Amino acid sequence: MSVLAKRNVLALLVTAVLLAAGVTAAGPTPPAQAAVPSTIPLTFTNNSGRGDQIYIYNLGTLLTTGQQGWADANGTFHAWPAGGNPPTPAPDASIAGPAAGQSKTIRIPKFSGRIYFSYGQKLVFKLTTGGLVQPAVQNPTDPNRNILFNWSEYTLNDAGLWINSTQVDMFSAPYAVGVRPASGATKSTGHLKPGGYNGFYNALRGQPGGWGNLIQRRSDGTVLRALAPGHGIETGALPAGVMDDYVNRVWSKYSASTLTVTPFANQPGTKYYGRVSGGVMNFTNGSGTVVTSFQKPDSDSIFGCYKRLDAPNDLVRGPISRTLCAGFNRSTLLANPNQPDTGSANFYQDVVTNHYARKIHAQMVDGKAYAFAFDDVGAHESLVHDGNPQQAYITLDPFS
Repeated sequence: MSVLAKRNVLALLVTAVLLAAGVTAAGPTPPAQAAVPSTIPLTFTNNSGRGDQIYIYNLGTLLTTGQQGWADANGTFHAWPAGGNPPTPAPDASIAGPAAGQSKTIRIPKFSGRIYFSYGQKLVFKLTTGGLVQPAVQNPTDPNRNILFNWSEYTLNDAGLWINSTQVDMFSAPYAVGVRPASGATKSTGHLKPGGYNGFYNALRGQPGGWGNLIQRRSDGTVLRALAPGHGIETGALPAGVMDDYVNRVWSKYSASTLTVTPFANQPGTKYYGRVSGGVMNFTNGSGTVVTSFQKPDSDSIFGCYKRLDAPNDLVRGPISRTLCAGFNRSTLLANPNQPDTGSANFYQDVVTNHYARKIHAQMVDGKAYAFAFDDVGAHESLVHDGNPQQAYITLDPFS
């Protein structure tokens, strides 16, 4: 799993675990109205319009034991066997998916993981001594490089279900997710606008600066996906300094003025103040004590929300870092010295920005996506949650 994907899964998992423990930034959460059963149904609907055989995989980690494994169509958990070095083939965890225009209901157990789906070919999974090797198609030798596939991420525990659509690693086969609570009113997200699939790729091709190089095709010319920009830097498809001009302007501005970060929406009195000195952005609390410092980030740190923008699971650096990460990706740090900027009016307005994320959000019906790891800052992520889920959904959408 890539660093970007790890960050997205971690953000979802940490939220789920905290809520399961009844803890938020504001304090205890009320108990769930009803106990969440050990498995819940997930209906997988194929509205893709394609004739390919669909294969579904439900892979994850038991939160109670930390065991990695997979779930079959009945929701039964199976631990992975020991892996090797070099990696050994994993057991075939595939579930035959529905044909075009049809649906299939499986059951998902209480764990945190991914639901992969592939078109026409089964995915290749292997096991090392450290666990499962997941697809990493930024690597040209990855065995899944020429397979059309995508995945959703979810956590199901005693506090409910969190399920999202994600583009943190790549934009590929379109789909949406949903959950039906006890009230019966289904909540969904992830649907593209009509024409949004091709519209995204056309927009990316038209963006100067190498952004079109993020698109991967099969040898027959079939478009498979667009890599997220961090992977584009890794593969050389996108210039490593693509965000440098914006970063330099931010560093210059806050050498002479203050950046105020209020990381918790429900704690408006908790503020941190950033100023650049000696090339380093130092953040102080209300007493003037330096609480954390950031080196000037490079583009990869920004797109991955890691390295120089690492966000540990604490109550100071992590929340400040995720706010900075969102501000850099959305290019709001120059327009607004009070962060996070939670409205979307200022997002992606600078000529230097995360154009991949900008173009994905522009094509979503509800404007929401997980186009970078902390796209949930300000609640702009494609995530649905319910504390008493009755039914989950994944819907494969048309490509045209």
